[in-house]
Amino acid sequence: MVDAESFVEEATAEIREAVGDSNAVIALSGGVDSSVAAALAYRAVGDQLTPVYVDTGLMRKGETEGIRETFSYMDSLRIVDARERFLDALSGVTDPEEKRHVIGEQFIREFEREARESDARYLVQGTIYPDRIESEGNIKSHHNVGGLPDAVDFDGIVEPVRDLYKDEVREVARELGLEEVVAERMPFPGPGLAVRVIGEVTAEKVQVARDACHVVEEETEEHDPWQAFAAVIGKATGVKGDNRVHGWVVSVRSVESRDGMTARAQNLPWETLQRIQSRITGVNDDVARVVYDVTHKPPATIEYE
Repeated sequence: MVDAESFVEEATAEIREAVGDSNAVIALSGGVDSSVAAALAYRAVGDQLTPVYVDTGLMRKGETEGIRETFSYMDSLRIVDARERFLDALSGVTDPEEKRHVIGEQFIREFEREARESDARYLVQGTIYPDRIESEGNIKSHHNVGGLPDAVDFDGIVEPVRDLYKDEVREVARELGLEEVVAERMPFPGPGLAVRVIGEVTAEKVQVARDACHVVEEETEEHDPWQAFAAVIGKATGVKGDNRVHGWVVSVRSVESRDGMTARAQNLPWETLQRIQSRITGVNDDVARVVYDVTHKPPATIEYE
């Protein structure tokens, strides 16, 4: 386990040395990894840092508003509306790896654009150790590791939490005094809801996934999962009123884990599962059925893509 106090001192010094007198941008997503990286970078270089949150249109419900509130103490915070650009870039893309590479490149181009405006030469991001292991092991590319384009317009990319597991990042978050809602927040994939939609990413499927994920997070909170979410995995027939419909199939996943490298599917109570399916099908008439994923990791990954 990491010595959080010593780590904060060492990471702050590392960032200060890497960035020097230059300016930097921090890729902020609202998750604990990027939030810790942002807090460390802000301690290290202060006004030389520009926090940038890119609204990809693939984020959790209420994410953008939450970012504004949580990081309001950073006067230079920029919120970039890139929803249309990301959906356009993903149009027609169905392969999971290609999705991650498209998203990784689009992220970099957004940060490069913002960096030019603030004359920043360094990018700080919250890559953690499992991201690197899965990308380097060809399990899946993470948008901030294997999904990055070959050419980037930065003098360097600084990754202060690159050697930490998720539980260690949480320890550092507590040491930094980050709010519990940030420090204890369940993981959310860097590519966002794009990897919780099987096949082509469309605005409709993303909205179904967003609403369903919100329901799952609320209903499983009392069971304290390591991660819980919903994914749109296809279509099937169903009945709404007296009509036969061909609607979306939403798969619910809730797992227990320590660091995300392995995971066990949670044995959720039947009553909880019934509330989840009732709420998801009730909030969206185009959802025909809800299923529960009982697969562990391995053989499955936690996310669907």
